Amino acid sequence: MTGENLEKIYSECNLCPRRCGVNRYEKGGFCGAGVNPCLAKAMLHFWEEPCLCENGGSGAVFFSNCTLKCVFCQNYEISAEGFGRKVRPDRLGDIFLSLQDKGAQNIDLITATHYLPSVITALDKVKHKLKIPVVYNSSGYELPETIRLLEGYIDIYLPDIKYYDDNIAGRYSSTPSYFDTACGALFEMIRQAGRIEMEEKDGRQIMKRGVIVRHMVLPGHKNDSIAVIGGLYEKFGPDKFLISLLRQYTPFYKAKTDPDFKNLNRRVTGYEYDSVVKEAVRLGFNGFIQEKSSAKEEYTPVFDLEGIPF
Repeated sequence: MTGENLEKIYSECNLCPRRCGVNRYEKGGFCGAGVNPCLAKAMLHFWEEPCLCENGGSGAVFFSNCTLKCVFCQNYEISAEGFGRKVRPDRLGDIFLSLQDKGAQNIDLITATHYLPSVITALDKVKHKLKIPVVYNSSGYELPETIRLLEGYIDIYLPDIKYYDDNIAGRYSSTPSYFDTACGALFEMIRQAGRIEMEEKDGRQIMKRGVIVRHMVLPGHKNDSIAVIGGLYEKFGPDKFLISLLRQYTPFYKAKTDPDFKNLNRRVTGYEYDSVVKEAVRLGFNGFIQEKSSAKEEYTPVFDLEGIPF
Protein backbone atom coordinates (compact mmCIF):
# COMPACT_ATOMS: atom_id res chain seq x y z
CA MET A 1 0.00 0.00 0.00
CA THR A 2 1.44 3.38 -0.97
CA GLY A 3 1.64 6.39 1.26
CA GLU A 4 -1.05 8.16 -0.76
CA ASN A 5 -3.47 5.30 -0.09
CA LEU A 6 -2.43 5.26 3.55
CA GLU A 7 -3.49 8.86 4.00
CA LYS A 8 -7.09 7.70 4.40
CA ILE A 9 -5.93 6.47 7.84
CA TYR A 10 -6.14 10.11 8.94
CA SER A 11 -9.92 10.01 8.58
CA GLU A 12 -10.14 7.53 11.49
CA CYS A 13 -6.72 7.72 13.11
CA ASN A 14 -5.46 4.75 15.10
CA LEU A 15 -1.76 5.18 14.33
CA CYS A 16 -0.62 5.11 17.96
CA PRO A 17 -1.71 3.12 21.04
CA ARG A 18 -4.11 5.92 22.00
CA ARG A 19 -6.41 4.74 19.16
CA CYS A 20 -8.28 8.07 19.18
CA GLY A 21 -10.26 7.21 16.07
CA VAL A 22 -10.68 10.89 15.21
CA ASN A 23 -10.99 12.35 11.74
CA ARG A 24 -7.82 14.40 11.59
CA TYR A 25 -9.00 16.20 8.49
CA GLU A 26 -11.40 17.91 10.92
CA LYS A 27 -9.54 18.01 14.26
CA GLY A 28 -6.45 16.77 16.05
CA GLY A 29 -6.40 13.71 18.26
CA PHE A 30 -4.51 13.23 21.53
CA CYS A 31 -1.29 14.25 19.76
CA GLY A 32 -2.81 17.53 18.58
CA ALA A 33 -1.71 16.95 14.99
CA GLY A 34 -3.67 17.57 11.83
CA VAL A 35 -2.90 15.98 8.47
CA ASN A 36 0.01 17.82 6.87
CA PRO A 37 3.28 17.28 8.77
CA CYS A 38 4.25 20.15 11.05
CA LEU A 39 8.03 20.59 11.30
CA ALA A 40 10.11 22.73 13.66
CA LYS A 41 13.61 22.25 12.26
CA ALA A 42 15.64 20.26 9.70
CA MET A 43 19.37 20.33 10.39
CA LEU A 44 22.66 18.49 10.51
CA HIS A 45 22.60 17.19 14.07
CA PHE A 46 25.82 16.13 15.82
CA TRP A 47 24.44 15.04 19.20
CA GLU A 48 23.06 11.60 18.34
CA GLU A 49 24.96 8.38 19.09
CA PRO A 50 28.46 8.45 17.52
CA CYS A 51 27.66 5.78 14.92
CA LEU A 52 24.79 7.98 13.67
CA CYS A 53 26.43 11.37 13.42
CA GLU A 54 30.23 11.27 13.43
CA ASN A 55 30.62 11.47 9.68
CA GLY A 56 28.65 14.46 8.40
CA GLY A 57 26.02 14.65 11.11
CA SER A 58 22.55 13.15 11.28
CA GLY A 59 19.96 14.72 8.96
CA ALA A 60 17.52 15.49 11.75
CA VAL A 61 13.91 16.37 10.92
CA PHE A 62 12.00 17.45 14.03
CA PHE A 63 8.26 16.77 13.76
CA SER A 64 5.93 18.83 15.95
CA ASN A 65 3.24 17.42 18.28
CA CYS A 66 3.60 14.08 20.04
CA THR A 67 1.73 10.96 21.13
CA LEU A 68 3.18 11.32 24.66
CA LYS A 69 2.77 14.05 27.26
CA CYS A 70 6.10 13.88 29.09
CA VAL A 71 6.25 16.42 31.93
CA PHE A 72 10.04 16.74 31.50
CA CYS A 73 10.20 17.01 27.70
CA GLN A 74 13.20 19.02 26.53
CA ASN A 75 11.41 19.69 23.22
CA TYR A 76 8.13 20.77 24.81
CA GLU A 77 7.87 23.81 22.52
CA ILE A 78 7.18 21.48 19.63
CA SER A 79 5.85 18.34 21.35
CA ALA A 80 3.32 19.96 23.69
CA GLU A 81 2.90 23.47 22.28
CA GLY A 82 2.93 22.45 18.62
CA PHE A 83 5.34 25.08 17.32
CA GLY A 84 6.27 24.48 13.69
CA ARG A 85 5.38 25.01 10.05
CA LYS A 86 3.14 22.73 8.01
CA VAL A 87 4.47 21.23 4.79
CA ARG A 88 3.00 18.95 2.17
CA PRO A 89 4.53 15.49 1.62
CA ASP A 90 6.28 16.50 -1.61
CA ARG A 91 8.06 19.34 0.23
CA LEU A 92 8.96 16.88 2.99
CA GLY A 93 10.68 14.70 0.40
CA ASP A 94 12.60 17.75 -0.83
CA ILE A 95 13.80 18.36 2.74
CA PHE A 96 15.17 14.82 2.91
CA LEU A 97 17.09 15.30 -0.33
CA SER A 98 18.38 18.70 0.80
CA LEU A 99 19.82 17.18 3.97
CA GLN A 100 21.50 14.47 1.91
CA ASP A 101 23.01 17.14 -0.34
CA LYS A 102 24.40 18.90 2.76
CA GLY A 103 26.31 15.76 3.70
CA ALA A 104 23.95 14.13 6.19
CA GLN A 105 24.94 10.63 7.26
CA ASN A 106 21.27 9.59 7.46
CA ILE A 107 17.74 10.97 7.48
CA ASP A 108 16.66 11.08 11.12
CA LEU A 109 12.86 11.17 11.52
CA ILE A 110 12.29 12.47 15.06
CA THR A 111 8.84 11.66 16.52
CA ALA A 112 7.08 11.14 13.19
CA THR A 113 4.51 8.49 14.20
CA HIS A 114 1.46 10.73 13.96
CA TYR A 115 2.43 11.74 10.40
CA LEU A 116 3.47 8.32 9.07
CA PRO A 117 1.14 8.23 6.03
CA SER A 118 2.60 11.54 4.86
CA VAL A 119 6.15 10.41 5.64
CA ILE A 120 5.65 7.26 3.58
CA THR A 121 4.20 9.33 0.74
CA ALA A 122 7.33 11.51 0.83
CA LEU A 123 9.64 8.50 0.93
CA ASP A 124 7.79 6.87 -1.98
CA LYS A 125 8.74 9.90 -4.06
CA VAL A 126 12.42 10.17 -3.04
CA LYS A 127 13.65 6.87 -1.56
CA HIS A 128 15.22 5.88 -4.88
CA LYS A 129 17.32 9.06 -4.68
CA LEU A 130 18.42 8.55 -1.10
CA LYS A 131 21.84 6.94 -0.76
CA ILE A 132 21.85 7.11 3.03
CA PRO A 133 19.91 5.18 5.71
CA VAL A 134 16.58 6.36 7.08
CA VAL A 135 16.31 6.40 10.89
CA TYR A 136 13.02 6.15 12.78
CA ASN A 137 13.65 8.03 16.04
CA SER A 138 10.70 7.25 18.29
CA SER A 139 9.29 7.54 21.81
CA GLY A 140 8.85 3.77 21.74
CA TYR A 141 5.10 4.06 22.41
CA GLU A 142 4.05 2.43 19.16
CA LEU A 143 1.73 -0.17 17.69
CA PRO A 144 3.31 -3.17 15.94
CA GLU A 145 0.84 -2.80 13.07
CA THR A 146 1.93 0.81 12.56
CA ILE A 147 5.59 -0.20 12.55
CA ARG A 148 4.76 -2.88 9.95
CA LEU A 149 3.68 -0.09 7.59
CA LEU A 150 7.31 1.07 7.59
CA GLU A 151 8.83 -2.17 6.35
CA GLY A 152 11.15 -1.42 3.46
CA TYR A 153 11.34 2.28 4.31
CA ILE A 154 13.38 2.27 7.54
CA ASP A 155 16.96 1.07 7.89
CA ILE A 156 17.65 1.95 11.53
CA TYR A 157 15.18 2.03 14.40
CA LEU A 158 16.00 4.28 17.36
CA PRO A 159 13.22 3.87 19.96
CA ASP A 160 13.15 5.00 23.56
CA ILE A 161 12.18 2.56 26.26
CA LYS A 162 11.35 5.07 28.97
CA TYR A 163 9.72 3.20 31.85
CA TYR A 164 9.07 -0.22 33.35
CA ASP A 165 6.53 0.70 36.03
CA ASP A 166 3.12 1.64 34.59
CA ASN A 167 2.42 4.00 37.48
CA ILE A 168 5.53 6.04 36.68
CA ALA A 169 4.70 6.00 32.96
CA GLY A 170 1.17 7.20 33.66
CA ARG A 171 2.29 9.98 35.99
CA TYR A 172 5.03 11.40 33.77
CA SER A 173 3.84 10.64 30.23
CA SER A 174 0.12 9.72 30.44
CA THR A 175 0.89 6.33 28.92
CA PRO A 176 -0.90 3.19 30.10
CA SER A 177 0.93 -0.14 29.70
CA TYR A 178 4.04 1.61 28.40
CA PHE A 179 6.67 -1.10 28.78
CA ASP A 180 4.67 -3.99 27.32
CA THR A 181 3.38 -1.80 24.49
CA ALA A 182 6.85 -0.52 23.63
CA CYS A 183 8.32 -4.02 23.71
CA GLY A 184 5.62 -5.27 21.35
CA ALA A 185 6.68 -2.63 18.83
CA LEU A 186 10.36 -3.33 19.50
CA PHE A 187 9.90 -6.98 18.45
CA GLU A 188 8.66 -5.73 15.06
CA MET A 189 11.50 -3.22 14.73
CA ILE A 190 14.07 -5.95 15.37
CA ARG A 191 12.35 -8.28 12.90
CA GLN A 192 12.57 -5.66 10.17
CA ALA A 193 16.01 -4.21 10.80
CA GLY A 194 17.78 -7.45 11.63
CA ARG A 195 21.31 -7.61 12.96
CA ILE A 196 23.48 -4.55 13.47
CA GLU A 197 25.41 -3.60 10.32
CA MET A 198 28.29 -1.14 10.50
CA GLU A 199 30.78 0.12 7.97
CA GLU A 200 34.07 1.86 8.56
CA LYS A 201 34.38 5.30 7.05
CA ASP A 202 37.30 7.65 7.69
CA GLY A 203 38.29 5.50 10.66
CA ARG A 204 34.83 5.66 12.26
CA GLN A 205 32.14 3.00 12.63
CA ILE A 206 28.99 4.17 10.83
CA MET A 207 25.69 2.38 11.35
CA LYS A 208 23.92 1.17 8.23
CA ARG A 209 21.19 -1.04 9.69
CA GLY A 210 19.82 -2.30 12.98
CA VAL A 211 18.26 -1.10 16.24
CA ILE A 212 19.50 1.13 19.05
CA VAL A 213 17.34 1.28 22.18
CA ARG A 214 17.63 4.46 24.22
CA HIS A 215 16.87 4.79 27.90
CA MET A 216 17.20 8.06 29.82
CA VAL A 217 17.84 7.72 33.54
CA LEU A 218 15.52 9.98 35.56
CA PRO A 219 16.39 11.48 38.95
CA GLY A 220 15.10 9.36 41.81
CA HIS A 221 14.17 6.46 39.54
CA LYS A 222 17.31 4.34 39.17
CA ASN A 223 15.36 1.26 40.31
CA ASP A 224 12.89 1.67 37.48
CA SER A 225 15.80 2.11 35.06
CA ILE A 226 17.36 -1.10 36.36
CA ALA A 227 13.99 -2.80 35.90
CA VAL A 228 13.88 -1.57 32.28
CA ILE A 229 17.31 -3.10 31.64
CA GLY A 230 16.25 -6.37 33.27
CA GLY A 231 12.95 -6.46 31.40
CA LEU A 232 14.68 -5.95 28.06
CA TYR A 233 17.11 -8.74 28.88
CA GLU A 234 14.28 -11.13 29.74
CA LYS A 235 12.35 -10.38 26.55
CA PHE A 236 15.17 -10.00 24.02
CA GLY A 237 18.51 -11.01 25.48
CA PRO A 238 21.57 -8.75 25.23
CA ASP A 239 22.51 -8.97 21.56
CA LYS A 240 19.48 -8.05 19.42
CA PHE A 241 20.22 -4.31 19.63
CA LEU A 242 22.65 -1.76 20.98
CA ILE A 243 21.61 0.08 24.11
CA SER A 244 22.18 3.79 24.70
CA LEU A 245 22.00 4.91 28.34
CA LEU A 246 21.35 8.64 28.50
CA ARG A 247 22.65 10.81 31.32
CA GLN A 248 21.52 14.05 29.68
CA TYR A 249 18.39 14.60 31.78
CA THR A 250 17.94 18.30 32.51
CA PRO A 251 14.78 19.69 34.13
CA PHE A 252 12.52 21.23 31.50
CA TYR A 253 8.85 22.09 31.13
CA LYS A 254 6.65 21.00 34.06
CA ALA A 255 9.55 19.24 35.79
CA LYS A 256 11.15 22.66 36.18
CA THR A 257 8.07 24.75 37.01
CA ASP A 258 5.32 22.56 38.49
CA PRO A 259 5.59 21.78 42.23
CA ASP A 260 3.75 18.50 41.62
CA PHE A 261 6.92 17.29 39.89
CA LYS A 262 9.54 18.89 42.12
CA ASN A 263 11.18 15.48 42.55
CA LEU A 264 12.28 15.78 38.91
CA ASN A 265 13.72 19.28 39.31
CA ARG A 266 17.34 18.16 39.58
CA ARG A 267 19.94 16.34 37.51
CA VAL A 268 20.82 12.68 37.82
CA THR A 269 23.58 11.81 40.29
CA GLY A 270 26.66 9.85 39.35
CA TYR A 271 25.55 7.05 41.68
CA GLU A 272 22.15 6.77 39.99
CA TYR A 273 23.55 6.69 36.48
CA ASP A 274 26.48 4.39 37.28
CA SER A 275 24.14 1.90 38.96
CA VAL A 276 22.16 1.55 35.72
CA VAL A 277 25.30 1.25 33.60
CA LYS A 278 26.66 -1.49 35.88
CA GLU A 279 23.47 -3.51 35.48
CA ALA A 280 23.58 -3.22 31.69
CA VAL A 281 27.22 -4.33 31.67
CA ARG A 282 26.46 -7.20 34.05
CA LEU A 283 23.77 -8.50 31.70
CA GLY A 284 26.06 -8.29 28.67
CA PHE A 285 24.56 -5.37 26.73
CA ASN A 286 26.73 -3.38 24.32
CA GLY A 287 26.18 0.22 23.34
CA PHE A 288 26.74 3.78 24.50
CA ILE A 289 27.04 5.77 27.70
CA GLN A 290 27.19 9.53 28.25
CA GLU A 291 29.48 11.83 30.16
CA LYS A 292 28.16 14.03 32.97
CA SER A 293 28.70 17.06 30.71
CA SER A 294 25.82 15.90 28.46
CA ALA A 295 23.30 17.29 30.98
CA LYS A 296 23.26 20.84 29.64
CA GLU A 297 20.45 22.97 28.26
CA GLU A 298 22.61 24.08 25.34
CA TYR A 299 22.41 20.60 23.84
CA THR A 300 18.72 21.18 23.16
CA PRO A 301 18.15 22.59 19.65
CA VAL A 302 16.73 26.05 19.15
CA PHE A 303 13.52 25.54 17.20
CA ASP A 304 13.62 28.31 14.63
CA LEU A 305 12.19 26.64 11.50
CA GLU A 306 15.70 26.20 10.03
CA GLY A 307 15.51 24.11 6.87
CA ILE A 308 11.69 24.26 6.64
CA PRO A 309 10.54 25.94 3.40
CA PHE A 310 7.40 28.07 3.14
